[in-house]
Amino acid sequence: MSDAFDSIERGLKEALAHARGEGPAAVHEIDVPEPDVKAIRAGTGLSQAQFAKSIGVKKGTLLNWEHRRRRPEGPARVLLAMIARDPRIVQRILGTRSSI
Repeated sequence: MSDAFDSIERGLKEALAHARGEGPAAVHEIDVPEPDVKAIRAGTGLSQAQFAKSIGVKKGTLLNWEHRRRRPEGPARVLLAMIARDPRIVQRILGTRSSI
């Protein structure tokens, strides 16, 4: 079999063992700090509407995050952390145009 198949098979066997309560399981936790959404957006050079569209949220959601009435959670928080480190990551990875 291929290396990919072997790796997937090992992972599935580990998952099944973990589900049965057998053996140790590796748990990976990443601490994602509270994002400063306004500063992150400013780093991209995009308007609120452009930035909201580029990350797939409504402009109202973005405004609530920027004004700290609400907090991004889960995948949105991770995405914002990635954008904070690399302001062009979304455009580069997804191939979006700068005229969003």
